Amino acid sequence: MPIKQTLSNPLSLVQLASRPAAIRKFVTTPRYCTQPPIPAPEYPRWLSDTKDRIGRLFFHGVTPEESREAGEILGLLTKNWREYIAGSEGFLTGEKRRGLFRHNVVWGDMSARINWAWNLAKHVDPANRNLWAELWTSKGVGLILRSIQVDYKFPVEWPDKVTVYHKLSEVGDSSFTLGVIILSEKHQRPAARCMEDIVVYNYKPKDKSPPGRAPLPEFVRTQFKSTLQLQKGAREDALDAIRDIDSRVNGLEMKVMSREEMT
Repeated sequence: MPIKQTLSNPLSLVQLASRPAAIRKFVTTPRYCTQPPIPAPEYPRWLSDTKDRIGRLFFHGVTPEESREAGEILGLLTKNWREYIAGSEGFLTGEKRRGLFRHNVVWGDMSARINWAWNLAKHVDPANRNLWAELWTSKGVGLILRSIQVDYKFPVEWPDKVTVYHKLSEVGDSSFTLGVIILSEKHQRPAARCMEDIVVYNYKPKDKSPPGRAPLPEFVRTQFKSTLQLQKGAREDALDAIRDIDSRVNGLEMKVMSREEMT
């Protein structure tokens, strides 16, 4: 049987997502539309399919050297699965950027959005820490969740844990949207995706005008611009890592399936 008929090599995330990511530019006019629809991942099963491909190699029989190589790859998948899944979509997964990490599943609001913003204040822009802290109060200029769109994938049940990442999607004069991915630690895949539409609101204008929408503060806009660039870099880095994994798995498949007893 020809080798290419024996190999089971599904399209990888790299093949489907290798096109450069489109980073939205800052707009100069207010946005009054609702948030854009939640984008679907281009190949959501890359992680599980890659593990299946490696498992099939052990079924066919591998040499000690091939077993060691496969073990190293599985180790990388176990250690870096969050970066592969979320990073390839442009989410920043570092400790100082995530909303929640391995959080116990509980009832109630887990405030991942506030944690995400607080990380910006504490780790990224400490010079404006107090100004960031005021954004989730009604002391002056604050942030209001105007609307949220949720796409549930499957129920998450105790004792599972969740990790939550946020990604800037669009930034306007007085509003912005955040993409959210909620990962199940048990299943190592997204349990839900959200799109949050957030507006800037001035609760107590200094000029005695009535409360209402306000421009995005300049210190926020500065950090958002930097964050958009970092998201682009995170996506490229994750895809490079995935390409390397794909290349190594392809090499193992060729070694195993091209042996004389497999042809």
